[in-house]
Amino acid sequence: MEILETVGVDISKKVIDTHLHKKDLHRQFENNKKGFKQMVKWLEKNSDFPRENLMFAMEHTGIYCYNISLFLFAENFNYVILPGLEIKQSMGMTRGKNDKADAKRIALYAYEKRDRLKSHVPSSESIVKLKRLFSLRERMVKQRAGYKMSLKEQSEILSRSENKLLLKTQKILIKCLTKEIDTIEQEVESIVTEDDNLRNQYELIITIKGVGKQTALYMIVFTEGFEKFDCWRKFASYCGVAPFPNTSGSSIRGRTKVSHLANKKLKSLLDLCAKSSIQYNEEMKLYYEKRIALGKNKMSTINIVRNKILARIFAVIKRKSPYVDLMKFAA
Repeated sequence: MEILETVGVDISKKVIDTHLHKKDLHRQFENNKKGFKQMVKWLEKNSDFPRENLMFAMEHTGIYCYNISLFLFAENFNYVILPGLEIKQSMGMTRGKNDKADAKRIALYAYEKRDRLKSHVPSSESIVKLKRLFSLRERMVKQRAGYKMSLKEQSEILSRSENKLLLKTQKILIKCLTKEIDTIEQEVESIVTEDDNLRNQYELIITIKGVGKQTALYMIVFTEGFEKFDCWRKFASYCGVAPFPNTSGSSIRGRTKVSHLANKKLKSLLDLCAKSSIQYNEEMKLYYEKRIALGKNKMSTINIVRNKILARIFAVIKRKSPYVDLMKFAA
């Protein structure tokens, strides 16, 4: 299937701006099912190519692009959802910004990269639910941490008798948030248990020493059931634990380091897994101590352990068998 034409779509809450690349045509539609149907009619009237040779490209805008992606998939259109930063960095030097211009730039980018872009497949219903619940849980955990900190500071400094309502309200909020977080975690566990594939993946991942329940669940969600990434090295780059060289010619000889363009949540979870593994996994502990004894950098060694854990997670999923601790059988 050859892509011969691209359609750039700039999405906002109420409307979508659509640009047909080769014909250089622009049209605005409502961001709902009625608007999507009108968009298809407009394309059929103005495009010279059948739908199998068309590709829609849109910037990832969270919940605003959810309905149009489901519609395009149901109508058998090819489409891609691109990170905003990827499109922005491809533009070069630009001046000014509006939705019409953004749709045109998205269409141009997709046309230039059409040979390497792969058509998007919507996530399963279970993965979509888990993503939304994790997002909500993360916000609630941050709010609870904020209330706990302010309550602690105010309890130490302010007079309790004169600020009863202030302290009591925050205690109630903390208790309420804790209860709701527990409810969300129960729902997450229920979703994973009911889906055979997700349950099997979860049970395989937690067989690796040092990897906890939260990390296992986040791995499943962000890899979309290990369908989005076919190699642990690509996922390591996405998490920000893959080292990259920093050299140029003979003048720049920078240190090899990880990139800051990363999923920081997963990176922090992998960091905790690595430190836990160094402490409780005999194999990782010996490896860490050996490198430190040789004078190697501590953070560099911890990052290697992060990558080892990622490689093991992808390995147990690929083999569909639990992790085997070979240190138990060492002579």
